[in-house]
Amino acid sequence: MDAERQLLDNLKTQRLRLAALLEEASSHWGYEDPVYRFYHQSWKVYHVQARTEAIVKALTDLLPGRPLNSRFSDIIRQGTGHVFAPEDNQRWTAVTRPILEAFFHARYFLEMARHYADRTEPPQPLPSGYAALLYLFNLR
Repeated sequence: MDAERQLLDNLKTQRLRLAALLEEASSHWGYEDPVYRFYHQSWKVYHVQARTEAIVKALTDLLPGRPLNSRFSDIIRQGTGHVFAPEDNQRWTAVTRPILEAFFHARYFLEMARHYADRTEPPQPLPSGYAALLYLFNLR
């Protein structure tokens, strides 16, 4: 089975998991609050990293063993694994903006995965969101 067909099949079989994760990542505590915490300069913005990692795990599970796009992986690497230290307050934006950027990119791909999860065939013409999913898995 080619990788794109496997992706479509796995999107369909995992659509409930994707929908639940997207609902969490779109909720007050999963989306609204972390952005607020950035502007409030609260260390609680660091909590969004766990959600980002859960989303990346779900995306990776769509095509196990296939590496994700290197640009995406760099964004995730730069925006996860951070532990708050008081000196972060002196460089708040530089330290925490990558955390939110990683979350936003992961959430975008989760949203696209859920959006196209009911497809049985690749869409034609190729919509931007579906094309982005193909790029995420290096299929384009």
